[in-house]
Amino acid sequence: MGILAGWYFFFILLVDLSALAAAKTRHFKWGVEYMRWSPDGVDGVVLGINGQFPGPTIRARAGDTIAVELTNKLSTEGVVIHWHGIRQIGTPWADGTALISQCPIIPGETFVYRFKVDKAGTYFYHAHYGMQRSAGLYGSLIVEVANGEKEPFQYDEEFNLLLSDWWHANSHEQEVDLNSKPFRWVGEPQSLLINGRGQYNCSLAASFSISPSTRCSLRGGEQYAPQILKVRPNKTYRLRLASSTSLASLNLAIGGHKMVVVEADGNYVEPFAVTDMDIYSGESYSVLFTTDQHPSNNYWISVSVRGRQPKTPQGLTILNYLPNSASKLPTSPPPVSPAWNDYNHSKAFSARILALGRGGPTGPPRGHDRRLHLLNTQNLIDGYIKWAINNVSLALPPTPYLGSIKLGVRNAFDRRPPPEKFSEAYDVMRAALNPNATVGNGVYTFRFNSTVDVILQNANALAANVSEIHPWHLHGHDFWVLGYGEGRFREEDDAGKFNLKNPPLRNTAVVFPYGWTALRFVADNPGVWAFHCHIEPHLHMGMGVVFAEGVHLVNNIPTQALSCGLTAKMFMKNKP
Repeated sequence: MGILAGWYFFFILLVDLSALAAAKTRHFKWGVEYMRWSPDGVDGVVLGINGQFPGPTIRARAGDTIAVELTNKLSTEGVVIHWHGIRQIGTPWADGTALISQCPIIPGETFVYRFKVDKAGTYFYHAHYGMQRSAGLYGSLIVEVANGEKEPFQYDEEFNLLLSDWWHANSHEQEVDLNSKPFRWVGEPQSLLINGRGQYNCSLAASFSISPSTRCSLRGGEQYAPQILKVRPNKTYRLRLASSTSLASLNLAIGGHKMVVVEADGNYVEPFAVTDMDIYSGESYSVLFTTDQHPSNNYWISVSVRGRQPKTPQGLTILNYLPNSASKLPTSPPPVSPAWNDYNHSKAFSARILALGRGGPTGPPRGHDRRLHLLNTQNLIDGYIKWAINNVSLALPPTPYLGSIKLGVRNAFDRRPPPEKFSEAYDVMRAALNPNATVGNGVYTFRFNSTVDVILQNANALAANVSEIHPWHLHGHDFWVLGYGEGRFREEDDAGKFNLKNPPLRNTAVVFPYGWTALRFVADNPGVWAFHCHIEPHLHMGMGVVFAEGVHLVNNIPTQALSCGLTAKMFMKNKP
């Protein structure tokens, strides 16, 4: 028995060593700068990386280490990059959240993001400072399964689509408008982009348009001509999707083709077939489709606005069945998305997303140690329009939380904990009688390894009969989506209906108008983490909170990550 046990442990050691040998460190050297570009045919300014828009796609395997040497080539502003969906286990300073996990990288300086990608999936990266995501600082991050591992589905080839929205007003102008009194809303985007490409004031499908429309001339359109997806008949393809939109919730369809959803936010889901699908800002998916339609035709891939009255034309590209010419237009019009306010359609799609298996190795804990009730409201602060959580609008301090908590810096932020619930008398179905709120920067601190529930509660905005969609993203963790509901969450009625059998693991979840969404996660990743609405203007206007757990366990923070605010001198003094 002892000999068998010895051989067993020797075999496990060999497996571990082979996995380590297979893992690689993938190095990238990037420079971020503004540049002239025409994402939709209209000349403007974008934030690019190494002269590219969108930024370069990173491909790696689970277990690999990513090392990005990022140089800020902007003249007058800082920059950071957040690796959306990567949990940053052991490297919280690499999360790329300005003034939470690190200082902004100042002009002319270089910061090295070094982190491990521990789980296969479809991810992306984007700016997390000011309105720089709206300026176009984003790109794809694809993590394939580790060598020797297989995914629970098969396909012949794959494509990757990064979806975004685009304004002709630059991000600085948008930022000024959001901070103005009287308030100036940024408006709806001029275009929807597919891999950074869209068409403004014209249509690829002009001949099918009911209203007068100009067919796009793509001569000289290297920057905005659609990327065609070239396929062969009777094959199965994986389509990776991620939404880095600043505002728009989207609906995607492939004319004549069904899609089978197999992955959401880097987690496998129980496969289910759809003819169209919603995708909110911050979400990512993988779908499978089979090229089983008439091989002599090409087909539209369409992206449409959901959840807001659509004033933005569809984003379009073509599924090109080879050997047909890519210039051959489909014979049918582009798919028509559900009505923008058909929330029942959206809710039905979200309800079908269930974990493949239990949702992680063990599934969700059966109970919780702490439950937060977070009310999303639109408010007034000194006459300025803001968004708030439990009547507190987030304004980040000048010293990153990770450093100030780790080093015990006093007066870096408000040490009073933010409210964990809101008044029982609050009517979420009506505009607040008193719309005034306060500014704050307190932190929700969790006991390490405790189980936390978050009830996201939506409500009426400042205007009567208005409640908006809010996709919420959690840094540093995946969470289980335990359920959705209408109206105000009621503990005695709703908690017993939670799905504890196979809830999906996600890092982004939507809360529908006048509804609630229940989440559960384990606070097992030492660091300080943002949790916020992924709509860029909403976060900029205060719709976010900050979580902290196990910060005393964090070590080896790079000096440069904390070289600003009150931690600058203290960090140098305490550095061994």
